Amino acid sequence: MKRLVFSHFPVAADLAIFFLRVGTSLMLLTHGWAKITNFSERLNNFADPIGLGPAVSLQLVIFAEFFCTIFLMLGFMSRVFLIPLIINMAVIVFVVHGDDPFNRQELSLMYLLVFVVLLFTGPGKLSLDGQILKRRRY
Repeated sequence: MKRLVFSHFPVAADLAIFFLRVGTSLMLLTHGWAKITNFSERLNNFADPIGLGPAVSLQLVIFAEFFCTIFLMLGFMSRVFLIPLIINMAVIVFVVHGDDPFNRQELSLMYLLVFVVLLFTGPGKLSLDGQILKRRRY
């Protein structure tokens, strides 16, 4: 029992990465879908934090929060699609909500933390990337 409790070896690291990747993606996907379905209403009052214009900013956020999230959920080219997600969350935390209290930054910081961890760990064996690499080894 002592070995199990105090062990530093992962029990099911790939399964944990799978749940982290898919669970976070499903939660963020709802934010992206809401922006797609209300695109015309959001276009008029969407923030322009980096000076590209509200239309381009909204399109970039939709690309990150919806399309990159789908690829992350599948585990396909995960590290490539994590880069726009990390940039998106960093802009939200440090530019859009930079002057706001912590409780307004908390959700975006949590997503940012998860995406940085996934960038370091990779998508794991339970992903399309893991399956593609597995086939190439034979």
